[in-house]
Parts: sequence; C-alpha cells; structure tokens
Amino acid sequence: MRTPGLVDLQVNGFAGVDFNSGTITAAELDRALEAMLATGVTICLPTIITAHPHELEQRFRALDAAVTGSRLGPLMCPGYHLEGPFLNPSAGYAGCHPPDAMTAATTDLVAHLETLLSRPILMVTLAPEVEGGVALAGQLAGMGKIVAIGHSAADFEAVEAAAAAGATLSTHLGNGLPQQMHKLVNPLFAQLAEDRLMAGFIADGIHIHPKALKSLIRAKGFERSILVTDAVVAAGAVPGRYSFAGMPVDLAADGSVRQPGGTSLAGSALKLDDAVRNVVAWGIATPDEAVAMASTHALACIAGALAGAGISLPESAIDWSPELHVRSARIGSERRDFAA
Repeated sequence: MRTPGLVDLQVNGFAGVDFNSGTITAAELDRALEAMLATGVTICLPTIITAHPHELEQRFRALDAAVTGSRLGPLMCPGYHLEGPFLNPSAGYAGCHPPDAMTAATTDLVAHLETLLSRPILMVTLAPEVEGGVALAGQLAGMGKIVAIGHSAADFEAVEAAAAAGATLSTHLGNGLPQQMHKLVNPLFAQLAEDRLMAGFIADGIHIHPKALKSLIRAKGFERSILVTDAVVAAGAVPGRYSFAGMPVDLAADGSVRQPGGTSLAGSALKLDDAVRNVVAWGIATPDEAVAMASTHALACIAGALAGAGISLPESAIDWSPELHVRSARIGSERRDFAA
C-alpha cells in the first residue's frame, strides 16, 4: 500500500531528543527526525509546552535555529505548536504542565515569540474558560492560527463559544482531564458534541482504553478524528529516565511516561505508525481509514494555516508492508528505504 506521509500535529520530542530543552542542536533534531521518518512521519509540528515567557523564548529560539540548520527540518517542520501557557491550572487539568507558568490569555506572547522565529506558530492549544480565552481564540483564528482546546474544564457553553470564535480542534481529547468529573456534563462530552471541532486521539492503549477509543471516535465521527502521538523525548527510546522540558520523566517497560513517583501521564512514547497499527488491530478502522486519520485528516486540519502563511509542503509518500510496517518513506528529495 502506498499513501501520503503521516502528519503528527503534537510531538514534544523523539528518540532521546527533547524539543523543549532550550539547547537542542541541528544534529540532534536531525537524529529525531530521521527516527520519525522511519515511522512514516513526513510532516510534524514540533510542540513547546507551558513555560514562563523567558523559557519559551529560549526554547523556541533554540528549536527554530535547529530546524533552520538541520537537513530534514526545513522539509518536515513547517511551523510549531504552542501548547499553553493559556491552560487550566487546576489539578487534573494541568497534567505535567507547570501551573505556576500558566497565565491569562493574550495574543501579546504569541506575537512576541513569532518575532523571534523564522517559521510560524501554526497551532495554539488553550483553555477557553481561562480569563480572555474565548477572545484569544478569535484573535488567533483571525491571525490564521489553528486554535485547539486542551487541558480545559470548558463546559458546553464555553466550547460552543470557542468554536464560534474559531477553534477547530481538540488536543489529545480524552486526556488532560481529572479522573473525577460529572458523568455527562463535562469537557469531554462538550467537545465530542461540537461538530466544528476535529479531535486528536493518542492511540497507545495507555492514554485511552482501546474500547473507549472506539466509542470516542464513533461519537466524534471518523471524518473529524485524527491520530496524534503527544510524543516526548522518551518516544523511540529505551526504558529509563529522561529530561522533558526541564523535568525528569520515566519511561516504563509498558510504554507509559510519568514523572518520578507520579501517577498521571507526562506525554507518550507512542510512534505514529504504531497508532495506525493499533486502531486497525483494535477493530476501530480499516488500514486506509487508520492512515487517513494520521495523514490526510491531520493535513486538512492545518491546511488553512499553511495557506495563510504561504507554506507549500513538499510531496511525500510511504510504502507499507501488508502488516502495516513502513518499507520506505519519501519527503521531497529525501528518500529512505527500510527493512520490511
């Protein structure tokens, strides 16, 4: 089977390389992107999570310089995803994002960060219920950004208001939520019910139980569903301790990533081709549907932002084995052949 390349809208690091380190080099980024290419990913949005403004500046500067100076970065990284700091700091919603770095919503920070970059921030994840959140959603949409809802306690009214303002995506829907919520009136149901929102899902069997994922995708609708990884530095690496955005995280043998002694997850170690195989194995999607959720659906989500920024993506192609392993990957003039 030959398909377009996979598109990962949320990736914080890969193969032992932390995109949030503030010290990432072009060589390190190329190592991570080579490893991602082997999983079929040809386009990604390197993701920077919540941090204080001076930390965001440092991390974005280093990441942008690495992309510009690398071999694969200019082909594979058209722009960035800022996940925070306009999120809900309450327990259960914050996840591994530092609550003390979260802030009221304003375009000033996003606009300032972009003055430091050679590539745009294409996507911003926010919680519309924070101070100024709905207004920010409208302002960012007016700037041509993809506005996503995540780490949010937004109710039906707030989600509807955010979608009316221009939000079009739910970031890792089903996660960034507390274990205890109202059984029906909650942010998960609110976002599932909003047809103007597409939704990203982490199909690793850890963040969302496979049977629950089947229900979520049925509720959201296949055409509105996207596979993402939310991968961190530990993805594509061996079990052990790593540094993610200045905090230690442990990759366990079962594939889960957590802060030491913590119970909540801190990103994932998922590879996008594993997500494709998982949803097929779990009876959620056909191979063609699974690949579409990890490629054309994700691309459709960011197409407007790319066009608004005048960005044209290079052609890509993936050849798959019958067992859905990547045999070869091509992005622009770069081609890699892998053992079947």
